[in-house]
Amino acid sequence: MSPAWISVLYLGGYFLLPGPVSCESAAPIAITCFTRGLDIRKEKADVLCPGGCLLRDFYVFGNIVYASLSSICGAAIHRGVITSSGGAVRVYGLPGRENYSSVASNGIQSQTLTRWSSSFTVSKGKSEALEATGRAVSTARPPAGKRQKKTPDKKAGNKDCKADIAFLIDGSFNIGQRRFNLQKNFVGKVALMLGIGTEGPHVGLVQASEHPKIEFFLKNFTSAKDVLFAIKEVGFRGGNSNTGKALKHTAQKFFSADSGVRKGIPKVVVVFIDGWPSDDIEEAGIVAREFGVNVFIVSVAKPIPEELGMVQDVGFVDKAVCRNNGFFSYHIPSWFGTTKYVKPLVQKLCAHEQMLCSKTCYNSVNIAFLIDGSSSVGDSNFRLMLEFVSNIAKTFEISDIGAKIAAVQFTYDQRTEFGFTDYTTKENVLAVIRNIRYMSGGTATGDAISFTVRNVFGPMRDGPNKNFLIIVTDGQSYDDVQAPAAAAHKAGITIYSVGVAWAPLDDLKDMASEPKETHTFFTREFSGLEQIATDIIRGICRDFLESQQ
Repeated sequence: MSPAWISVLYLGGYFLLPGPVSCESAAPIAITCFTRGLDIRKEKADVLCPGGCLLRDFYVFGNIVYASLSSICGAAIHRGVITSSGGAVRVYGLPGRENYSSVASNGIQSQTLTRWSSSFTVSKGKSEALEATGRAVSTARPPAGKRQKKTPDKKAGNKDCKADIAFLIDGSFNIGQRRFNLQKNFVGKVALMLGIGTEGPHVGLVQASEHPKIEFFLKNFTSAKDVLFAIKEVGFRGGNSNTGKALKHTAQKFFSADSGVRKGIPKVVVVFIDGWPSDDIEEAGIVAREFGVNVFIVSVAKPIPEELGMVQDVGFVDKAVCRNNGFFSYHIPSWFGTTKYVKPLVQKLCAHEQMLCSKTCYNSVNIAFLIDGSSSVGDSNFRLMLEFVSNIAKTFEISDIGAKIAAVQFTYDQRTEFGFTDYTTKENVLAVIRNIRYMSGGTATGDAISFTVRNVFGPMRDGPNKNFLIIVTDGQSYDDVQAPAAAAHKAGITIYSVGVAWAPLDDLKDMASEPKETHTFFTREFSGLEQIATDIIRGICRDFLESQQ
């Protein structure tokens, strides 16, 4: 049975992709230059690569064993199984691995890749006659008025790159019509390589100009062929390059459940800037972070020295990106010859561990520590309690717009050691924790909880961060803890109770949030606090993620 073919529009041309691949046929299956290992859903398949593919267009990751993101035909040429004239190839599916190596072979320079979920290798395959559908890829423009009928694409897509991505392109007079088309061409290549699918990345597009326009939403297309056609249809708007205005609009209007945003998936806006923005982009970056959107900037053609006087802020990239560490920005010298920049950009966009920097449990929480300073603790054990507090605090991204830390020490009385807004850097917070003086006295935990809710969390009541209270005590309270803890829960504060030595388990459970078993901790010795810190950090992240659902 001959393979089914799907026509894929590609920015001024089209190529053919095979439908579902089966190994049951005796003849090899005709594929295209662009078919990847992940498109073959069999442990073993015989395929036929066309001739005439350009070596520079191949994306290959690894050597001998290739990441399934790689082109099958490119890997076969790289391996020496076939030449650029094409030929039969046998593909063997393999498990994922780490550290795919970069090797130059047979005119193809493969790329490194840190990790991928599936792999493949290739060998010489069967060489039987194929039907006419197996001839080389066509890149001619389809006849006018005869647009190929859309075929539903039910492919899951690249599950290793699950993200909701908005491409914010420059449609101003600054870029002009010609470079605008080159920009669309580049965005199309990026979208194609991402592996768009129902369970993979979803993309939408916004055009920045005098007034921003959302060209299409995440929910509109879940297949590469439809996205490519939609990009091709986008018209040039002109006007000023109000990138900041467009970024703010994208953060506020584009990423919503009605527009197709998925829960628990990173929200990313890739901002393309030709030259420099004509308005304030720093404020827009702050708004995007507040909405949980990761800002990634692709700058093209940096301003020359003679043009710097026209730039409002030469550091606009660092001030707008999700995090100023070099990962969230990418520079391309010009819009000409951009193919080689597609792969590195896609690798960055698919690096979830680094891409998750807006609105995470590490930068969107307020954590107050309620520390028992009673006489039963003792000075040396009190130092171990402070070390426990530091080990938790240093994990979070403390800043004026990020995570915030506070501490209250209690006996019969309460003393605010520092509030949420007193120190906005990790270094200062850790320094003040080290210098907390031991009070010594009785134990009134209930009053201390009420004091902390009122005086520490009260001023933060309407803030965007999720609130946590970590109580550390070594004994029984002289007052009731249940009612004050219930009031704290009602105020939206998640409580972790940590007991040491003689702390009654009933009191700990009364104070802890639900489910009690994951928010209550006990250790017989103060030295055991060190192991508990990691569990609490994981718990905070779990609670935060659940609150975002």
